[in-house]
Amino acid sequence: MRANQLRLWFASMAYVLLEAVRRIGLQATRLADATCGSIRLKLLKIGALVRVSVRRVKIAMASGHPWQRDWGLAYAALGAAR
Repeated sequence: MRANQLRLWFASMAYVLLEAVRRIGLQATRLADATCGSIRLKLLKIGALVRVSVRRVKIAMASGHPWQRDWGLAYAALGAAR
């Protein structure tokens, strides 16, 4: 019972975070009206190289990614909202 409740809390928090990213970060992109499933498939499930050092985390995506422009706009909007 507790494991299911914890899983439900994690799923609920993930939905709330993804909804906030859509509302704040993706408002000027093609994904402004997208569902959480579409955002997950188009933005989060991509191949990337993640390098972790002591002070920073670098994410390198492929230059041919079709949603690259939307990633940049979302990053800038989330940085401005911070």
